[in-house]
Amino acid sequence: MSFSIEGKTAIITGAANGVGLAIGRHFLKAGANVVFADMDEAALEREIGSEVTDNGPARMFSGDLRKKLAVTNLLSLTVDAFERIDILVNAARQVAMTDPLDPEDDSVSMLMEQNMMMALRLSQATARRMIKLSEGQSEGTVGTIINLSSIAARRTHPDLMAYSIATAASDQMTRSLAVALAPQRIRVNAVAFGSVMSASLKTKLKDHDDYRKDILAHTPLHRIASPVEVCDAVQYLACDASDFVTGQIITVDGGRTLIDPVGCAVH
Repeated sequence: MSFSIEGKTAIITGAANGVGLAIGRHFLKAGANVVFADMDEAALEREIGSEVTDNGPARMFSGDLRKKLAVTNLLSLTVDAFERIDILVNAARQVAMTDPLDPEDDSVSMLMEQNMMMALRLSQATARRMIKLSEGQSEGTVGTIINLSSIAARRTHPDLMAYSIATAASDQMTRSLAVALAPQRIRVNAVAFGSVMSASLKTKLKDHDDYRKDILAHTPLHRIASPVEVCDAVQYLACDASDFVTGQIITVDGGRTLIDPVGCAVH
């Protein structure tokens, strides 16, 4: 079974930086059509603007996907450009520190809206569009939805309480949508990862060598993942080789969740 996604059309959110941008570029290299979506229009233009052409495989969309109109416009842009939607990758994520004892701290509601509810609404709208576009298709996968998750959903780190709660909710959303959409032949999975050598982590490690040592000490494979390793896992879930995989949270963490204590941060 091939891991190819050539010719497929993918929407990637949170695609102006970090892992979302890496996944978008990875998919382009693999021959997919990719719509890079993010709120940060300037960052989108800076990172992939030169790759966007009227007849090329890359497009970009800037908008607040917490709003219904932005979701509608994103789906319309994708279908107008490529006539189909095969893959949705919900890569937009925000991390915020939490004071668990502060009743005025609104980080839980903020991250639930940003990290879980936005992905849920976009997944629902995209699934409806996938179903409509597949009318007359009697067999095969209609589409696949992939959520980016984190090992924070399974760890207990009080300063990241809001992020952990929102991520755990996203994991349950993944499982629930997988069951709900299975009759329509839409698969829903997630990739949960720990520390990935993103630009932001590189910056943090420059000034905190002890932080690097802490991560390595609590990772059995004793290294930090490259963005490509997350991209490969996402591509597997997007391709035909995973046609019988749905409702799964694939963990890419070098074994960290096997031994990770409370005191070691996940990012």
